Amino acid sequence: MKIVFMGTPELAATVLDALIQSEHEILAVVTQPDKPKGRGKQIQYPPVKELALKHQIPVYQPNKAKDEDFIKKLEEINPECIVVAAYGKILPKAIIDFPKYGCINVHASLLPKYRGAAPIQWTIINGEEKTGITIMYMDVGIDTGDMIMKEEVIIEPKETGGSLHDKLAVCGGRLLIKALKEIEHGTAVREKQKDEESTYVKMLDKSLGHIDFSNSAAEIERLIRGLNPWPSAYTFLDGKTLKIWEASIEQGLSEKADNTGKPGEILEVTKDSIIVQTGNGRLVLHEVQLEGKKRMTVDAFIRGFDLQAGKILS
Repeated sequence: MKIVFMGTPELAATVLDALIQSEHEILAVVTQPDKPKGRGKQIQYPPVKELALKHQIPVYQPNKAKDEDFIKKLEEINPECIVVAAYGKILPKAIIDFPKYGCINVHASLLPKYRGAAPIQWTIINGEEKTGITIMYMDVGIDTGDMIMKEEVIIEPKETGGSLHDKLAVCGGRLLIKALKEIEHGTAVREKQKDEESTYVKMLDKSLGHIDFSNSAAEIERLIRGLNPWPSAYTFLDGKTLKIWEASIEQGLSEKADNTGKPGEILEVTKDSIIVQTGNGRLVLHEVQLEGKKRMTVDAFIRGFDLQAGKILS
């Protein structure tokens, strides 16, 4: 099958790599424009572009997917199918309708649940036990098209946004190849989504990571894992940002001892942990990063920072 691939971040690059290794022909890759990143604001290529250039695949980076010149170029390339994975822009009907086999999307959730942006992180934050990949036909709605096939992925107890991302990316590439075979042979079965069962999740931003210690220890622990590695969960210690990379819920507390401090109060500092009161339960910090410092385990952090019980994380 002759394919144009549209995607931008690491997940999309993993899916693209699976396509490159398959029997299908990649006519071109479409990704978002290069952007400045880091303190030096140096221009960086999207991961999908880097991979495409490595394999000498033509790359297009329109500012808007609905640009007439870009649509005309796609029509000239004339793919049989357009595959989309985390492209980051809504496609107009003119693009969705013209390929012979349609526009196929690789979505990182078990639709219709978790439509929209950042489904990977939100499944962890919300405490789901499983998620997965859905291969679907695209329409003009946001993740509303007919489904072709799904594969479940278990969310492990210590799963982070990063580890789940990597598992789903590999799953997505494998499932896409299987779906394309059925589409090409005319055996793919379309399943309409039940809109009444749908949920939408919003995009991530840095403010989401600001920890509210009036929430329960369980909620905060999931937030920390879900936002690792980006945008990360954080609080403030003596006016400086303190990122929390790993934490757990203190076990074995009696009901009487459960809520003895103020939310955000450091109750105890041991040689390898910091115990913080929350709105319900206690959170044990294991890995942190103070503003201007490297990420480190709590035992290393305590050796270089005189931290006493009674301080409040704000």
